[in-house]
Amino acid sequence: MTRLSTHDAIIIGAGPAGTSVALTLARRGWAVAIVEKRLFPRRKVCGEYISASNIALLDRLEIGDAWRASAGPQIRRVGFFSGNTRVEAEMPPARAGRSADDGFGRALGRDVLDALLLQAACSAGAEIFQPFWPVAIDRDGDMQTVRIQASNVSDEHTMLRAPVIVAAHGSWEPGPLPSQLAKSSRPSDLLGFKAHFIGSSLATDLMPLLVFPGGYGGMVFADHGRLSISCCIRRDVLARLRGNHPPEQDGPKENGHLSAADAVCRHLMSSCRGVSDVLEGARLDGPWLAAGPIRPGIRACYEHDIFRVGNAAGESHPIIAEGISMALQSGWLLASELGGAPTGQADREAVGRRYEAAWRGLFSTRVYTAAGIARLAFCPGGPALMRVAVRNLPQALTLGAHLSGKTRRVPGFG
Repeated sequence: MTRLSTHDAIIIGAGPAGTSVALTLARRGWAVAIVEKRLFPRRKVCGEYISASNIALLDRLEIGDAWRASAGPQIRRVGFFSGNTRVEAEMPPARAGRSADDGFGRALGRDVLDALLLQAACSAGAEIFQPFWPVAIDRDGDMQTVRIQASNVSDEHTMLRAPVIVAAHGSWEPGPLPSQLAKSSRPSDLLGFKAHFIGSSLATDLMPLLVFPGGYGGMVFADHGRLSISCCIRRDVLARLRGNHPPEQDGPKENGHLSAADAVCRHLMSSCRGVSDVLEGARLDGPWLAAGPIRPGIRACYEHDIFRVGNAAGESHPIIAEGISMALQSGWLLASELGGAPTGQADREAVGRRYEAAWRGLFSTRVYTAAGIARLAFCPGGPALMRVAVRNLPQALTLGAHLSGKTRRVPGFG
């Protein structure tokens, strides 16, 4: 069975980037379709921290109050845990929202945040296709047609037509669209892991950077007392860890080896005393999640007549905890450039050039800063050098938060 539906814009992906652009366009009167392959709520590999610079944007999207009511405590300090080193410094405040209390970022689980944003988009008039995934995309004059398929009904197809297509599917989703990257496997690939814990002893206003052999990560208190731990580790390092530590007879196994999640958790605990200290007595809340490989870098923001937002447009190393911020802000940037009405192809190309210039102006420093920090963390002797630097100059952590964009305002918000 096939049905046809016509819209002004089709958004592929219902994460923060996709719903940010969908919300903004729908409230301007656009007929918007959102295609999302997974059912919500769902947990996702993500650091879950949202910088204070986004609070005015959340208010503009009309979800600011709901976010304030659900998010975890304010993060007023940034930290560094590596080996036996534990260093803390002040998080720089941002002039962001309606009050002084909005000067610091907070974390909210993606299972909560994504559902909140999608419901707001639905209330704004966006039509939601979920769970559906894109099968093919074709040009039809000045329109483009996306064929989508229901995840739970193999013979049900829907044809969506629109002049504007927005790729918001992330960077590691394989598929038929020209905006989707090809999968590959390299020893240097970064694989992402994430888990929630209950009952940890981390100070609720502290967000430490974790640096360990072969990877890096972060910890932050999110909603409902959940401690969110996320990290990246090189594929070859993970393989070596799993091979060096056979599982106990009753331990978790994957093909006869220690499970990847258990290997990562053990490595974190043994490499960062700060992690083992704050998790003593804590319990895992749900399973470890894995994703990747992560593909940091700047990509085309407009190509093959498809706009890209979020990680599809470009992503920084997660070491600076700016993924959600960049996703939300990129969706807002694109919607701002698209303006009040759908455009023809020639106009879309002009919009694409303006949007890419705005994207690079807002995010390139973050991407390059993150790449530099990550390169130092991975190089031989890098973690030891970082430990010496932050012990002698804790203010470097505050400076790093500035350079990563945590105090930079979104264009159009004063």
